[in-house]
Amino acid sequence: MTDKNIFDDAFPQDKQIGGNHYCKMNIQPYEFISKNNLSFFQGCVVKYVCRYLNKSGIEDLEKIIHYCQLEIKKMKDGTKKK
Repeated sequence: MTDKNIFDDAFPQDKQIGGNHYCKMNIQPYEFISKNNLSFFQGCVVKYVCRYLNKSGIEDLEKIIHYCQLEIKKMKDGTKKK
């Protein structure tokens, strides 16, 4: 008998650990982030924008603001060093 989960490791993009808030999306946030070479903070913003209506609502919106503030700080710190 063949185990139906035999291919889980071969196709990690086809599963989600901890909920299903990304599963219904046509483009997975990780794929968009990766293909556009986004920074960590930019990637977090994309991730939370995509999920806030289906997961943590206002808390996720607050996280978006926080990651935007961190990205602003990173950019300002980078311009000071030049």
